[in-house]
Amino acid sequence: MDGLVYSCEQGRICPGCGNPIASCSCKKAKEEAAKGSGRVRVGRQTKGRKGAGVTVITGLPLAGAELKTLAKELKGRCGSGGTVKDGVVEIQGDHRDLLVKVLLEKGYEAKRSGG
Repeated sequence: MDGLVYSCEQGRICPGCGNPIASCSCKKAKEEAAKGSGRVRVGRQTKGRKGAGVTVITGLPLAGAELKTLAKELKGRCGSGGTVKDGVVEIQGDHRDLLVKVLLEKGYEAKRSGG
């Protein structure tokens, strides 16, 4: 699997071990995921969702189970559903202000992005 970085079936692929990022066992992918961008962005998207808006959280310095646990907590605070896709948390509806407040309380450097 030399050079493969993404697969439609498995998502992002770890360059170190060749496994999907979710089931990666090498340090390289965990270190890259932990770095993040340094700033958490909370935005809104409707593209590809037939006009239904979702709140999108990017740049979280978490991976795997930690990210899913945080997503579950955030979904509970908003009272809506959502998912985690390729390291991005998507929560149904427009909850940007609430999520920025919650993430700041948790110690993340969160910022609202978009309009």
